[in-house]
Amino acid sequence: MQRIRLRYTKRGRLRFTSHRDFQRAFERALRRAEVPMAYSAGFTPHPKVSYANAAPTGTGSEAEYLEIALTAARDPETLRRLLDESMPAGLDIVDAVEARTSGLADRLTASVWELRLDGVALEEAERAVAAFEAAETVEVTRMAKNGLRTFDARSAVAGLEALRPQADRPTDQPCAILRLVVRHVTPAVRPDDVLSGLRAVADLAPPVAAAVTRLAQGLFDEETGTVTDPLAPDREAVVTAHATVTEAAAAKAPV
Repeated sequence: MQRIRLRYTKRGRLRFTSHRDFQRAFERALRRAEVPMAYSAGFTPHPKVSYANAAPTGTGSEAEYLEIALTAARDPETLRRLLDESMPAGLDIVDAVEARTSGLADRLTASVWELRLDGVALEEAERAVAAFEAAETVEVTRMAKNGLRTFDARSAVAGLEALRPQADRPTDQPCAILRLVVRHVTPAVRPDDVLSGLRAVADLAPPVAAAVTRLAQGLFDEETGTVTDPLAPDREAVVTAHATVTEAAAAKAPV
C-alpha cells in the first residue's frame, strides 16, 4: 500500500468552505481522477484519507495537509496534477510526496498566520503588538462546546509583528498586516483569539473583520523561531532511497 501526502490551499471565496465541504469536493476529485484508493473495512467503507489540523471556516490557507492510501503505486506529481484539475479553483493541490516517514500530524506543531487589518494604521498596530508581547498573560474568553471558556492567549504566541501591506496590494486607506507564529497547544489558540487579546491589552478594534490566511504550518524550530516544511523529511527520504539504489546498481555493474 502506497501513502501519498498532499498540501492544498483555500483561496479567495473558497476560504468560506467548511472542512466537510472540502472533504466532499476532494472525494469527488478522487473519483474523477480515478485514483486507486484504499478503503476502510466494515459496513460503510470509505476512502482512507487522513486530514491534519484543518483551518477554521472563513480563513484562507496556503498550507493544509492530508494523506491518502492507495492500492497501487502512482507518481506523486502526476497524481497531484490530476487531482488539482478535478478540484474547484481556490481549493488547489499544490504539493505531493510519497510518505516515507511516520507522524505527519506530529510535525504540525505551529502555524504562521497573516492578518490583514483594514482601517488600522501601522503605528496603532505596532503599539498593540508591543503591549501584547510585554504582557505575561493575556486572558481571552471564547464560546466552546461546553460553554464559555477563558484561557491564556499569550503563551502560545511565539512571534508577532506588525508590517506594511505588500507593494502588490496597495490601498488608499490605513492598513496593517500582522504576522503571527502560534504554537499548536490545547486549548487551541486561533488568530481571532489573538485579536481578542490585542483588544484587551491595547483596545485595538479593527473597523472591519480581519482577513486571515495561514501561510505555513509545520515543526516549530525553537532556535530560529521559524516553522519548517513538514513534507521535507519525506522528500529527503526519497532522495536517500534513490541514492542507495543507484549506489547498489553501480556496485553490481561489471568493471
